[in-house]
Amino acid sequence: MNKIFFFVAVSVIAFSCGPKQETMEALIKDRLDKSVQQYELMAASLADRPDKLPRTIDAEGKLLTTSSSGWVSGFVPGTLWYLYQYTGNPALRAYAENYTARLEKEKYNRGTHDLGFMLYCSYGNGYRLTGDTAYRNILLTGAESLISRFNPKTGCIRSWDNKKWQYPVIIDNMMNLELLFWASKTSGDLKYRDICISHADTTVKNHFRPDFSSCHVVSYDTITGKVDRKNTHQGYNDDSAWGRGQAWGLYGFTMTYRETLNPKYLEQAKHIAGFILNHPNLPADRIPYWDFNAPDIPDAKRDASAGAIIASALIELSGYVDETLSKTYLETAETQIRTLSSPEYFAEKGANGNFILKHSVGHLTGQSEVDVPLTYADYYYIEALLRYKNLKNDE
Repeated sequence: MNKIFFFVAVSVIAFSCGPKQETMEALIKDRLDKSVQQYELMAASLADRPDKLPRTIDAEGKLLTTSSSGWVSGFVPGTLWYLYQYTGNPALRAYAENYTARLEKEKYNRGTHDLGFMLYCSYGNGYRLTGDTAYRNILLTGAESLISRFNPKTGCIRSWDNKKWQYPVIIDNMMNLELLFWASKTSGDLKYRDICISHADTTVKNHFRPDFSSCHVVSYDTITGKVDRKNTHQGYNDDSAWGRGQAWGLYGFTMTYRETLNPKYLEQAKHIAGFILNHPNLPADRIPYWDFNAPDIPDAKRDASAGAIIASALIELSGYVDETLSKTYLETAETQIRTLSSPEYFAEKGANGNFILKHSVGHLTGQSEVDVPLTYADYYYIEALLRYKNLKNDE
């Protein structure tokens, strides 16, 4: 009996003396501070290249760039604005202004559906934080360019311009509606909002399967407006659930509910969250595989970008639901943030091409940007940290 008591006592003492888990408050402050240092290096690295913006790294770790017309061009400026929001540091604001200015000509770009990513993440955050009317005018011009891609017959904004599909619309496009909702509120013109609602309603109707997973691409017949075909271009196959695609849908419909307060969009967001969180292939650390149906699970590549997007969306969604669901969503987001903030995903200062997160997947089946840092992973990771921080401050 004495031996048993001694063993239990030693075990309790050893457990109580073990390393304590870092509080979320301390973790978020530390990772934000380190992210500031990393992005100061990132911004300085292209300070003398006003025609370039960061994209990813190559196999040797060398920085790869994009022009302003690349769909990811707005994320680094947006991340710099978020880090300026956190610090109030004038040097970070100067970097954010410098990188944002590189995108101005894209306000006239009618050849892409991604103007929301490009302009709202950059100029949108800049306008929110500075009130600069020049930013406001650029955003409104960009919104006008974006709605030029809307077709009343299909009810959607066209995504790609290529001959593989008649009129392709991808789930990612839900994210670009935020620029149009903003434009409607700012200008007072309801046409932007009406297009958003038409696009969202058509997406609910045609993109989602009975289990609330989403295909990637729906192509429409331009004469009848009916669905022509469905594909999952960046996923494993046409019937699979591409990881980041599910993240875009969750975030997009959470945002659409915020902007409309229409309960059908809240229900859609909750259904998507349910699919993601209850999926048997979602790992315990809550960072998804690049596709929920990848054939080589559990050895399949993880996608940090999908994890960051989901975490940010769940933090916002937690404020719109009942206490039980809110707790589930926040606990999941906390797990995702802790995982992404671990050495497995969070890069050392000066490493990883000066990006924050490692291990994202752009387009695996196309052998493009596989297991590399990606700008949008960093953007939504920082957004998730700030959203969680603000949520706890409000409480």
